[in-house]
Amino acid sequence: MKSFEVNFDGLVGPTHNYGGLSFGNVASQSNSQQASNPKEAALQGLEKMKALMDMGFVQGVLAPQERPDVAALRSLGFAGTDAQVIERAAKEAMPLLVASCSASSMWVANAATVSPSADTADGRVHFTAANLNCKFHRSIEHPTTSRVLGAMFADQQHFAHHAALPAVAQFGDEGAANHTRFCREYGEAGVEFFVFGRSAFDSRYPAPQKYPARQTLEASQAVARLHGLSEEGVVFAQQNPSVIDQGVFHNDVIAVGNGELLFHHQDAFLNTEQMLAELHGKLAARGGNFQSISVPRDQVAVEDAVRSYLFNSQLLSRADGSMLLIVPEECRANPRVWQYLQGLTAAGGPIREVKVFDLKQSMQNGGGPACLRLRVALNETELAAVNPGVIMTAPLYDTLTRWVNKHYRDALRESDLADPQLLLECRTALDELTQILKLGAVYPFQIN
Repeated sequence: MKSFEVNFDGLVGPTHNYGGLSFGNVASQSNSQQASNPKEAALQGLEKMKALMDMGFVQGVLAPQERPDVAALRSLGFAGTDAQVIERAAKEAMPLLVASCSASSMWVANAATVSPSADTADGRVHFTAANLNCKFHRSIEHPTTSRVLGAMFADQQHFAHHAALPAVAQFGDEGAANHTRFCREYGEAGVEFFVFGRSAFDSRYPAPQKYPARQTLEASQAVARLHGLSEEGVVFAQQNPSVIDQGVFHNDVIAVGNGELLFHHQDAFLNTEQMLAELHGKLAARGGNFQSISVPRDQVAVEDAVRSYLFNSQLLSRADGSMLLIVPEECRANPRVWQYLQGLTAAGGPIREVKVFDLKQSMQNGGGPACLRLRVALNETELAAVNPGVIMTAPLYDTLTRWVNKHYRDALRESDLADPQLLLECRTALDELTQILKLGAVYPFQIN
């Protein structure tokens, strides 16, 4: 039976703005308060989805969330009509209104952790929504994320869904941004690679000093248990605390894996040699041949990796067995990174081609190609069980492009978030979107 890795990209929401909400994310903080362009952001994301579809990859789309999140504001003491809640929040606590308007759900690498059926004890694809409890503006996402994923992967014979872990610091979980999977073929048993920034209970693991480590070892272990993963099919590795303090807030900012290959910076991990040996041994036991490409710090500094998002890229397997690397335009703009990539593709190794995409709107808010997609490995039967409305086709691309042009603003500033009309625009757009994607009622305003 054929198997596929399907990329489900997040559709950028109508309230995409530069609120500077993510401490530890250099791009998010440095572009704070600039005017954003939600329409351009959504169209840039759709263009990447269509391009991958045109290259022959199975591509899906994951819907954005309702924003502003009026229910979250009500839970913080703002009362009245929806318009009055927004007006009071804007007057009394603008940072809370900005947080409730965040379109950060576009970065669906943080939506959930996904384990394919070949790895799990019950032979189903397992999803655990990420609690994202390190940041308030992201911690409010998981209830809607769970409903959307449930509407996309509804067949309980093939798919299992788990609620987010307890929303406490000890179980900080940032989803697939700190998880990847190595395998010989997508449909065969693989080795799932969980990367954590700190341990909540074990002081032997060093922690960063400047920025928070968002993923805990204990959260990664809990997800592995929920998904029914065997000890032989799991490797846990610690992210280097010093690179977290340089702006590497998720592992997917410093490493990316696919198939039998890990592409990473020299300084990405602690105990690197031991970790690589464990990955090699466990994948070999499952018939695979693990490989790694370590990018030397004297060719690409961590600062260059963070600013270009070299590793926040998509590493895709092509039909001929070679790999394609999807990178943002910022990689080409960085002379050291671009020189490295030119040498990488010329070397005749597994990565044979680099394609560049303009994702400036997302990049300025701190998310690149890898942030925008959730990877789900599926066999033919499972793919047939996915809600067909969320699988990208040429007609769907055209429909979504028209939808964005109809509903999205082309400029959004912080002051615009206080406009109650923005909430009405968002709800109108999302109500139409759920019909386009055949999701049913997944948003609070549709349910309550």
